Amino acid sequence: MPSQKKSGAILGYANILVKNLVNLIYVPLLLHYLGQGDYGVFQMTNSVVFALTLLSAGFYGSYVRFYMKERALGGDDSGGIRRLNGMFLLVYVGVAVLCIIGGVLMVAFVHELFHNGLTPSEIALARMLLIIMSVNIAVTMISTPFDSYIIAHERFIFQKSRQLITSLFQPFIALVLLWIGAGAIGVACAQLFVSIILLFLNIAFAVRKLNMSFSFTGLQWELFKAVAIFSFWILLNQIFDLVNNNVPNFLLGAMESASAVTVFSVAVQIRNIFFSMSTTMSGVFVPQINRIVAEEDDNSILTRLMTRVGRYQMIIFWFLFGGFIVLGRFFVRIWAGPANEDSYWLCLIMVFPIMIPLTQNTGIEIQRAKNRHKMRSLIYVLTAAIDIVVSILLIPEIGYWATAIGYDISILLGTGLFMNWYYHNRIGIDMLYYWKKQIPIIAIAFLVVGVCLLGTWFIPVDSVAMLVAWGIVYTLLFGAGAMRFGLTSDERESTLNQIKRKVQR
Repeated sequence: MPSQKKSGAILGYANILVKNLVNLIYVPLLLHYLGQGDYGVFQMTNSVVFALTLLSAGFYGSYVRFYMKERALGGDDSGGIRRLNGMFLLVYVGVAVLCIIGGVLMVAFVHELFHNGLTPSEIALARMLLIIMSVNIAVTMISTPFDSYIIAHERFIFQKSRQLITSLFQPFIALVLLWIGAGAIGVACAQLFVSIILLFLNIAFAVRKLNMSFSFTGLQWELFKAVAIFSFWILLNQIFDLVNNNVPNFLLGAMESASAVTVFSVAVQIRNIFFSMSTTMSGVFVPQINRIVAEEDDNSILTRLMTRVGRYQMIIFWFLFGGFIVLGRFFVRIWAGPANEDSYWLCLIMVFPIMIPLTQNTGIEIQRAKNRHKMRSLIYVLTAAIDIVVSILLIPEIGYWATAIGYDISILLGTGLFMNWYYHNRIGIDMLYYWKKQIPIIAIAFLVVGVCLLGTWFIPVDSVAMLVAWGIVYTLLFGAGAMRFGLTSDERESTLNQIKRKVQR
């Protein structure tokens, strides 16, 4: 399994690299073919429909934990695992049906929801997109039990390879449909088509390769009750994520304009790059964390694991964020157009505070494995409410800047102040040790970014050639600094040995 983790992480980052390179071409083409207004409608509708994923009630995040418990009791072929699989499949089929019903209800009330911010033609487009995207969410829900089973077996190579192919395949289909004039509806259809293909791939791999089987008899109410309670607190956390990531688009569409949604959505797409880089690494440790907690529950082991993963995540975060600070303004201008230049500043405002959660997300899995995620969910719901209130109060005055301010407040209060206190005092993770190991990385990042910003003051980034030149300079300075001061001697030796092996091959 170590090879699965390593290969899965490498494929995950390859997927992110490919996805972002594709987006360099894909997003400007979407803006070109759809226009500022239709693109905003597409992003807003996508955010609204994503709310239907709350109907899964957090069951996705609970499968691995209960699978590990059942396997510890009876092995891989136990009746308990078959009953667990049967229960999860029934739950998600029910959720898929509810998604369709929810989509129909949103279609019925689309005019009432958006008549203040959208034109009649944009409302008609939103109605069609709601139908297609609701079906897409339903298909994704049915695929979830099979995907969870694959993750529980730590088959990261298949999972990440599938995601890599999707990153290439979906934009290609969408662009073909855009070229023939299908518009935003064509893009939504491309997403649905790929989701159906992924469903069949997941089913084939889980059932044929991993021998996934189901039992729909003898289902235990106590097991369902335990899963439901555990999942409920994950649901509250998902509400927080939904509010922070999707409700701003809805509020801007309802209270401002489709163009405002577009500017904010461009910033969110860049922000999501940072999320994906972080979760790719931590995601491969989910089964291991659950196994440690189930077998020994040693907080010193968990502290070292969270710190080690967090250090690598901190290096990746600051390499990307520092590069965006230095180069991002010119990049956004040529990538998304002058009309969306404010996306650069929005992104800076929103990305800096997420340094904290993005380098600590292994702690989320530690909480869940210990079944101690209740308080985190409650606090996050509270901070999500603060985000909504701030946005509603300030959007009429300052537009999309209000959503960025509300987001920052919720992140700093929830994932910043509270969660670090909670990890240290309630979960048993030594956060003083954790931050002591992170400080050298943050310090070198500030120094490199400061030097490069000073350099761009005299030699500005005003062409693609200068973008590439400063990108090379920044990468060399950051790489040297991180290698010398950011990594420990053991980490540095391990990294150099891996680089040598790659070169020798």
